[in-house]
Amino acid sequence: MDLTKLTIAELQEQLRKRAVTAREIAEAHLKRIDERDPQVKAFLRLSPERALEQAAAIDRMVEKKQPLPPLAGVPMAIKDVIATRDVPTTAGSRILEKYRPPYDATAVARLEQAGAVILGKTNCDEFAMGSSTENSSYFPTRNPHDLERVPGGSSGGSAAAVADALAVASLGSDTGGSIRQPASFCGVVGVMGTYGRVSRYGLIAFASSLDHVGPFARTVRDAAAVLQVVAGRDSNDSTSADVPVPDYAAELEKPVKGMKVGVPKEYFGAGLDAEVRAQVEKGIERLRELGCELREVSLPHTDYAIACYYIIATAEASSNLARYDGVRYAFRAPGADSLEAMYHTTRGAGFGAEVKRRIMLGTYVLSAGYYEAYYLKAQKVRTLLYQDFVRAFEQVDALVTPTAPTPAFKLGEKTNDPLQMYLADIYTVTGSLAGVPGISVPCGKSKAGLPIGLQLFAKHFDEARLLRLAHAFEQSGGFDL
Repeated sequence: MDLTKLTIAELQEQLRKRAVTAREIAEAHLKRIDERDPQVKAFLRLSPERALEQAAAIDRMVEKKQPLPPLAGVPMAIKDVIATRDVPTTAGSRILEKYRPPYDATAVARLEQAGAVILGKTNCDEFAMGSSTENSSYFPTRNPHDLERVPGGSSGGSAAAVADALAVASLGSDTGGSIRQPASFCGVVGVMGTYGRVSRYGLIAFASSLDHVGPFARTVRDAAAVLQVVAGRDSNDSTSADVPVPDYAAELEKPVKGMKVGVPKEYFGAGLDAEVRAQVEKGIERLRELGCELREVSLPHTDYAIACYYIIATAEASSNLARYDGVRYAFRAPGADSLEAMYHTTRGAGFGAEVKRRIMLGTYVLSAGYYEAYYLKAQKVRTLLYQDFVRAFEQVDALVTPTAPTPAFKLGEKTNDPLQMYLADIYTVTGSLAGVPGISVPCGKSKAGLPIGLQLFAKHFDEARLLRLAHAFEQSGGFDL
């Protein structure tokens, strides 16, 4: 029995039967990481002592015949922008190379309270700014389906770890598509909840009005199980919503027949790869076969989403990253003879090219004389995008779109063309700006064997319906169309 290929429910059944121990499960995954990760490079660092200590605690519970928590013994990986107590958390950046948080992010604390075994921290684009995980200051992660291609970004390490069975599930962050797009490229399930559904406490900030924490898994049921644990109000995060969290697992088996699903016409225009279009159209037809009522809808301001996103996100990044100045913590460049020189040399050496680009863009759009022309206008456009989704959900229960315009592209293919890289998020940034929940699920492969993702959106705080529809799609064979 290959312990690295089992689902959460299957692992827990083996634990309850005492057919295997939590330590054996953890060691099996650490062994696979040792064998596979030198090629994939999903992990920045491992935490085997912490993992085995948690596994031992689960094994003691089994011995005492105590009820097991919902994620007992489940090996998980954590994106390196999410704080882990005493384990380096660098956000993929040299400027935080030696930072060891004195606390756990709320999502991490909830995972361990639920029995999850934290294996280590996964690679990501620096400060979550990127769509390929090539912007990491350490090394690029590779796509397990083709090691010459990117895993997507910015949560590429978390997606690749799950895709290559290095972890059963993982946590990523999503600001403009950073969970859903790598889920599409790596052929796994990736969930972005409603803004405020999962606490951001302990998430290193990129763009605070857009940042989300969410899970990757190989099945919708496993993703729902992880979301169940991390979702809910947190007093440490004033933006987390005080909205009841339903029983996602119980919702999965409810029927989807009669559900109204909208197909936004703006998502099927120029720039969509022909193979992606064909597979997503097969996926839409599968939803029809499941009894869903399909309707064409319009999200008329979609064309403005990328420009709107890259104004708001960079403006917030400029503000959030101002704290990394060499004064209070983290990296400080040596040799400066004045405070101004220290700022300049520290930020110049500590930040990578993409982070610098976004800081400069954000500073520009916030500057005197340009604030109203760019930032204020982008906020007004964001409201129009939000209203597009609200109106659409007055007609339908969910929306179905491609996740990304292409399958995974080759390493280095877009690194010298930032605009083309930004367009990799063209179908995901809209949901981020509107704050609605989204999920990417596998929808077959290209002729070259590369995964293709299908994206679903639902109205605010309706993750249960989203997961139900995705689960029905999976059970119907939709992942392998």
